[in-house]
Amino acid sequence: MTPRELVLATIRRSLGVTGAEATRQLEVATRLAGHPQGVVPQRGQLPPAARLDLFARMVKAAAGTVERMADPADIPAAVAAFLRAHNLPPAIRRGADPRLASMPWERAGTLEIRHGAADGSDLAAVSHAFAAVAETGTLVLTSGADNPTTLNFLPDVHIVVVTALDVASDFETVMARLRSRFGAGAMPRTVNMITGPSRSADIEQTLILGAHGPRKLHVIVVGEP
Repeated sequence: MTPRELVLATIRRSLGVTGAEATRQLEVATRLAGHPQGVVPQRGQLPPAARLDLFARMVKAAAGTVERMADPADIPAAVAAFLRAHNLPPAIRRGADPRLASMPWERAGTLEIRHGAADGSDLAAVSHAFAAVAETGTLVLTSGADNPTTLNFLPDVHIVVVTALDVASDFETVMARLRSRFGAGAMPRTVNMITGPSRSADIEQTLILGAHGPRKLHVIVVGEP
């Protein structure tokens, strides 16, 4: 018996069930098929412009920074300017995301661009988010060669581009988009939900940034809702 099987068997024994009961199996199957929603907070239920404003406020409240950009073509120069403003080397790593690849990176001057998964030597990375959640200022990133999960955790600085149309009101809306985009049984290996820079206050309640990931999170919202 594996540790997982042992844990589940212990839970079933404490509940007095075996897991083979037809009524319990039907209840689970119905719930998985129906995707019932929980209580959805009203905070994010706003018109598009106000929803973007709320998202920006929540990102800043979580110690992140936000920049608005009308034209995706201006993003490379904005990335280079952000690195200069924080006295960082002009170098980034990004995945194979076609939206990032189509941007005119030559406008970023001497910016060095590395490709693929992070190996621990990169100070800054650029990713493109699948979506964002206005009510909490959360970014939702799916794993894959286009935006490797390592970019979310290893570099000291994470710059994330998100399309304004992809900023949803709530988590339930994003989950519905994930199911629609990838389909049943075909979800990406990892879906990371990121709210602000990495932080921890486990030791003597002293807040430390960068405990488990980037110390800085900069969000570039591109386009109009």
